[in-house]
Amino acid sequence: MTESPAKEGWLKRLYQRILDEADTRRGPAVLAAVSFAESSFFPIPPDPLLIALGLGNPKRAIPLALMTTVASVAGGLLGYVIGVWAFDTIGLAIIDFFNARETYDKVAESFLEIGFLAVLAAALTPIPYKVFTIAAGAAGMPLVIFISASLLGRGARFVGEGILIRIFGDQVKEFIDRWFGWLTLGALLLGILGFFALKFLG
Repeated sequence: MTESPAKEGWLKRLYQRILDEADTRRGPAVLAAVSFAESSFFPIPPDPLLIALGLGNPKRAIPLALMTTVASVAGGLLGYVIGVWAFDTIGLAIIDFFNARETYDKVAESFLEIGFLAVLAAALTPIPYKVFTIAAGAAGMPLVIFISASLLGRGARFVGEGILIRIFGDQVKEFIDRWFGWLTLGALLLGILGFFALKFLG
């Protein structure tokens, strides 16, 4: 489902304000906050800010990626708690805000059987990770499994970005600038494939 023009405009302004923090001393703190919040309720992913900060100082890219991973998994635990204690109120409100009720309904019944793969896929791809952190708590997924899947998926995603920035530096920026449209399309396709995989496994 597409976003309404009002919501889309608000998200674009919020995205730009967050990205502007890459040029300030608050950048790492904002990155940690965004990473934490995005895992349970916030609409903007931390990747663009992580990339911008890493390109500003490639030697910091991997430490920043590790910080992003830890903050993101910690935020995922907040989503898990929401699923356990406040699913019918806060949890459903968040899921509905992101137009993800259908996604949740598709995996809810079989979540315990495919939970590890579901959380791993959502942590690694554009699939809405926050929906699955909440679903994990609502389904009573064992916390050890949830944390393991989250660390593996988020770590592979963010640390992978950090390693690429550390090795290639400005070449990564040039590549992203040149192929941004195709990369966006690829991310969308990965998300669609992930949904089909989860539906098939379920």
